[in-house]
Amino acid sequence: MLVLVAPGQGAQTPGFLTPWLELPGAADRIAAWSEAIGLDLAHYGTQADADAIRDTAVAQPLLVAAGLLSAAALGDIAPGAVAGHSVGEITAAAFAGVLDDTAALQLVRKRGLAMADAAAITQTGMSALLGGDPETTVPHLEKLGLTPANVNGAGQIVAAGTLEQLAALEADKPEGVRRVVALKVAGAFHTAHMAPAVDALAKAAEDLTPADPTVRYVSNKDGRVVDTGAEVVSRLVGQVANPVRWDLCMRTFEDLGATTLIEVCPGGTLTGLAKRALPGVRTLALKTPEDLDAARELVAEHSAA
Repeated sequence: MLVLVAPGQGAQTPGFLTPWLELPGAADRIAAWSEAIGLDLAHYGTQADADAIRDTAVAQPLLVAAGLLSAAALGDIAPGAVAGHSVGEITAAAFAGVLDDTAALQLVRKRGLAMADAAAITQTGMSALLGGDPETTVPHLEKLGLTPANVNGAGQIVAAGTLEQLAALEADKPEGVRRVVALKVAGAFHTAHMAPAVDALAKAAEDLTPADPTVRYVSNKDGRVVDTGAEVVSRLVGQVANPVRWDLCMRTFEDLGATTLIEVCPGGTLTGLAKRALPGVRTLALKTPEDLDAARELVAEHSAA
């Protein structure tokens, strides 16, 4: 069974969209999306520097657009399940037919702006902890006032909180944690710091007309398969202030019988986690169009189950 997944914020790098715009029709599609959301996606994906695309209001729609563009380049595929990490859940909602591409991008544009506004209230951030045992790490984070915002599995938890709290974490790592790595994000996402964004996103969601998923949609909230479009959208709204349980998503992939996992552009993060947590599952990250032929071969080998 093929699982198609979409990465979250922090996966973007300067110029990563450049080779994708050379594909037939890609530049026109990006131009249309840019007009629909009032953001020059081509500029930010090809010319902007790291600081510019670190801006939450820019990074989030840019990532969703890249995911949709690279998935479309694969052709007509039928994954057995789809999922996304954090903002990648909106990309996955489009994969599942819950939202059309334009609606997904309009929603993520509003999400990015709302989360950027919430992040501006207090100086906050996120750091990945490599190694350690969750049973030891989580209580240690809570002692420092931090939230385990992403429980990613494969020995990785992402802590979120104020910059002072994250500095204290650097000085006082949980037992077994090898390294603390600051992420390229501009706020403490998936924590109570994002509560103002939940209200803004709930209002934006009122304009949506979601369809029920056409493929299994695995939710960050608890790793469950969600059957209705209304529930998918409800979870997308609450997700901005709730932890991402990617560990539970991967457990569901395993329970569903996943044999192959393809991560759309800018891929790499989720395939890295899957290689450690899902041994035996073949993985491929779409980084540039040069990866498309190999991805199509995997798609041909693994039809939906």
